[in-house]
Amino acid sequence: MVYILEDDDNIRKLIKYSLTSQGFDVQDFSLPSDFWQALENNKPDLLLLDIMLPEEDGISILKKLRFNHGTSTVPVIMLTAKDSEYDVVTGLDAGADDYVTKPFGMMALVSRIKAVLRRYEKSDSKKEILEAGGIKLDENQHTVFAGSQQIFLTVKEFDLLLLLMKNRGNVLTRELLLESVWDLSSDVESRTVDVHIRTLRAKLGEYEKNIETIRGVGYKFV
Repeated sequence: MVYILEDDDNIRKLIKYSLTSQGFDVQDFSLPSDFWQALENNKPDLLLLDIMLPEEDGISILKKLRFNHGTSTVPVIMLTAKDSEYDVVTGLDAGADDYVTKPFGMMALVSRIKAVLRRYEKSDSKKEILEAGGIKLDENQHTVFAGSQQIFLTVKEFDLLLLLMKNRGNVLTRELLLESVWDLSSDVESRTVDVHIRTLRAKLGEYEKNIETIRGVGYKFV
């Protein structure tokens, strides 16, 4: 099930037609209020989210989704006419899985959707419980405990911590983290990695020392 939140009727109808013809179940919304109401009854497998919307902007909606435990793992692809590097990084920092700028081809969009879904399916295939440095991460339950305190992470923060813990003791470059967690090349500003490391450390509190900065290279879990 794919949800589309887009206020442009022509774009929304075209996307819905294209996805339906590819075998996807689709629900579309022009208003955030309608989307929130539908979300109470059914969680989608993926959300296509416009940024410029009436009632509430897409970035605000994305942040709410990411900080809600029930929707934090829903894959989100941003759809927007804003294509500057700053706008792309802002969307990714807020927790978007991909960022598609208008105008875009329908087949290219379908391909991006399938790629994001494959990435989530792959991440679900080998789940385990990791414990190190006083931190316990459960992939099945998608939970993280720092000491005895449960902390709530966004999808990207969780994936970042998971990758660091699975490779503890090894230095992971910013480029590798960007490609592995965001499926993006190093052509995109790597500041997004640093932003997520900073917010992750803040949530880990006294356990932040487990994530060590290797100046000029990247990070490692110690």
